[in-house]
Amino acid sequence: MPANPDLAIQPPASALLERTFALADEAATMAFGERFAQAIESVREAAQRTPGADGDKAFYGLQVQLVGDLGAGKTTLVRATLRGLGHTGRVRSPTYTLVEPYVLERPAGELTLYHFDLYRFTDPAEWADAGFREYFDSGAICLVEWPQRAGRLLGVPDLVFSLDLDNENENESDGRVLVARAYSESGKACLERC
Repeated sequence: MPANPDLAIQPPASALLERTFALADEAATMAFGERFAQAIESVREAAQRTPGADGDKAFYGLQVQLVGDLGAGKTTLVRATLRGLGHTGRVRSPTYTLVEPYVLERPAGELTLYHFDLYRFTDPAEWADAGFREYFDSGAICLVEWPQRAGRLLGVPDLVFSLDLDNENENESDGRVLVARAYSESGKACLERC
């Protein structure tokens, strides 16, 4: 087990929007992932119709941090998001590889998504040493499990999805609560569409 397993993720700033979703079972988690995928597509398409001041596309990717204990549903949510974006192949957990890349052909153009799992990191310096910064500066979607293992080196995310067991409903062991917080305008736009 990695050192510092209880590192808590610190709120990066004041959230622009916060929403709570009850996910009764795996099917509900999969449905949320699909809605999130549709939201990403919608925000990308809107950005293409509204170029930035320099004429460039206004969508610069997303950093989504997934927080929760082992078995909370983080990888299930990533898998559902990938499926919602049209990925039909296998979705591997990057627990050992640290990152799994996906390039998806979408109506709004090619979309690159990186799925990170930082569970095995024992020190935030490992993130810096791994050379992952370029992934986050490439306009891709970066879905990061166990972001707290990188400390503050990831910077402010666009979205944080916190998954916890639904303790209110003890009879349903599959129940989860997802608290989603947006910290950027693009993150807020996605969350509003979920």
